Amino acid sequence: MKIHLLEQQQRLPISMAEAWDFFSSPANLDAITPPDLGFRITSKSQPKMFEGQIITYQVKIAPFLWVPWVTEIKCVEEGSSFIDEQRFGPYAFWHHRHLFEPDGDGVKMTDTVHYGLPLGPLGSIAHAVFVRRKLQWIFGYRKRILAERFGG
Repeated sequence: MKIHLLEQQQRLPISMAEAWDFFSSPANLDAITPPDLGFRITSKSQPKMFEGQIITYQVKIAPFLWVPWVTEIKCVEEGSSFIDEQRFGPYAFWHHRHLFEPDGDGVKMTDTVHYGLPLGPLGSIAHAVFVRRKLQWIFGYRKRILAERFGG
């Protein structure tokens, strides 16, 4: 299985505390996810994430085709970073690090996603034809929504 990398940085003109408050709340995931994905959290709502937390979702990967997705919050460095890893879902491997660093009078946010697809050669074809662009679109949407919400 080939491991792919998606990395995105964004500067937001907010404090580290404001960034952490927003991004450490699983309930805010819906606000920064494209509506087309039909993303919905199905696990019990928690106000803040914590290490070992299991979060379950459903995502729409095609019209009328919903798949479950289960992630675990693996590592939380309070106020500066956290990692979510897929336990079950559409990817064979998913490791997403969210990093927040002071940047002048704002915050530099870096998303680093390492991911792999199932199905061997078919997964490679799907990545080339569809998956890579879909992930870029999802993270591009997130970047636009955050810029609208917080400025920058």
